[in-house]
Amino acid sequence: MANSPLSRRLWILAVTALLGNVLAPEAGAIISGGTPRSEQKKENPAAKGPSNSKSTAFAVTFPATRSATPLDGRIILLVSTDFTREPRSHVDADDPLISPYIFGLNVDALAPGQSVVVDDAAFGWPARHLSQLPEGDYYVQAVLNRYETFHLGDGRVLKLAPDKGEGQQWASKPGNLYSTPVRVHIDLKHPLRTTLTLDQEVPAIAAKTDSEYIRHIRIKSALLSKFWGRDVYLGAHVLVPKDFDKHPEAHYPVMIFHGHFPEDISGFRTAPPDADLKPDYSRRFHLAGYNRIQQAEAYAFFQKWTSADLPRYLVVEIEHANPYYDDSYAVNSANLGPYGDAINKELLPEIERRFRGIGAGWARFTYGGSTGGWEALATQVFYPDMYNGAFAACPDPIDFRAYTVVNIYEDPNAYVLKGEAVSIERPSMRNYLGEIFATQRDANYMELAQGDRGRSGGQYDIWTAVFSPAGKDGYPQPLIDKLTGDIDRSVANYWREHFDLSHIIERDWATLAPQLQGKIHIYVGSADNFFLNDSVYFAQERLESLQPAYGGTVAYGDRAEHCWNGDPKLPNAYSRLHYNVQYLPIILKRIQDTAPPGADLRSWRY
Repeated sequence: MANSPLSRRLWILAVTALLGNVLAPEAGAIISGGTPRSEQKKENPAAKGPSNSKSTAFAVTFPATRSATPLDGRIILLVSTDFTREPRSHVDADDPLISPYIFGLNVDALAPGQSVVVDDAAFGWPARHLSQLPEGDYYVQAVLNRYETFHLGDGRVLKLAPDKGEGQQWASKPGNLYSTPVRVHIDLKHPLRTTLTLDQEVPAIAAKTDSEYIRHIRIKSALLSKFWGRDVYLGAHVLVPKDFDKHPEAHYPVMIFHGHFPEDISGFRTAPPDADLKPDYSRRFHLAGYNRIQQAEAYAFFQKWTSADLPRYLVVEIEHANPYYDDSYAVNSANLGPYGDAINKELLPEIERRFRGIGAGWARFTYGGSTGGWEALATQVFYPDMYNGAFAACPDPIDFRAYTVVNIYEDPNAYVLKGEAVSIERPSMRNYLGEIFATQRDANYMELAQGDRGRSGGQYDIWTAVFSPAGKDGYPQPLIDKLTGDIDRSVANYWREHFDLSHIIERDWATLAPQLQGKIHIYVGSADNFFLNDSVYFAQERLESLQPAYGGTVAYGDRAEHCWNGDPKLPNAYSRLHYNVQYLPIILKRIQDTAPPGADLRSWRY
């Protein structure tokens, strides 16, 4: 309906985004917080006054009680029309419609008591400048995402935000400073001048405790510590079988469930659902009381996990957050370091030693959705003998001819599709009806407001950090110019040879065929919200052209959104809660068909 609140907000966002695009600076302009590499200068934004004395501005400061020493980082100013919650609590890259206005700029050596002015020089989304905010009442909050100086093993010196156990989320990162939200009125005729004091600090996160079924492990990685020039740890949550401690003779297959930073084993609950839980509403699945559904499904999984007829195995979820994102993509990378080797050659052997894994490739499997889907397939491809099957649901782009909707090898620009007389903004997200609610420009500008040089903690920035070489400044070399959308063809070629999984499988099939036949299983919805089905179309063509045949599976969920994982009977709202048992029939058959003579097929079947 044209007069619905959603329609009005879509219209407002579209107009503000359009204004931001029209008024955005030309490539090469100096921007505090979004400066093109060729124009970056060493300067302290805290020493500068407002770029436009007639525009709204906020002075941000912190007291010596929060830090007696100067701080580096990114000031993130949040301006919201939602007065029911803190603005920092609803910055959501997956649902821009619920996110506030965001403005950001860097600070270097900002001293206690000193003020940095956030004004029109700050990079903003969806309004490019503070002066473009519509007149009205707002809830305003500032956050300082603190950076530390990293001295990498290869000599690079970088300022980055270390993970503090929260999964690289600046809004909840322990040690980050933030202000108490204040209500302000912005009147275009009377510019606002307000001071925001970062007098609050995010507290530390309590360590996880072990239980009968969920155990935790944390090791220092020698490989990653050497790369980063400081101690780096990897962690994992391990779901152990029923009566694990009563069967010391048993050794178990290992299922690695890849995905975003896990707070603990997901979807596992030993208590019945909470009868007093107030039902919520899932915008994603259009379901009332989805929190109750999740609890019921988690408890049902516990009941299945402890039933007499379920084979016993280990489920592992890995903690590998890093200075760029909530996980590493589980591969070796020029910018993140050797996470693939660290996970597979340091962490996994220790997990199998402590929790009695069988410790052989025929008894290891990997699966996951979205980021985890890409990681599952990449792990199988890059460590082909270590695993006996990968189940990649709704994977991030596995063929860069469809990097979401962009062909990085042929398209000159990621933001626009140009014709003879028109220039169309490329989409990045759609809802279940196919309505576009974010563009490629939106997604990247939203990240740029939160951090430059790939430091936003966002999706496009982590793809760049993982897939790209290091740039001349030591930070990830961009594939896409964040301001203009232009694609660097030399970086695209690097991506193809190192991380285009479809290309790599085809290129190396003569060697990989004996190691990968029958192991690749890919699932995606035809209406994936992030257009991830497009890359699967290209990958499927390549897989099905291989000789000898790849012997795996590619399946599509009709009208299914992100992240359909292969269940033809249940909607994704339910099937996404069944990862840990959904592929078990295929896994058990694979073990039966491929286990070598004398393999342990009995100790874990009690």
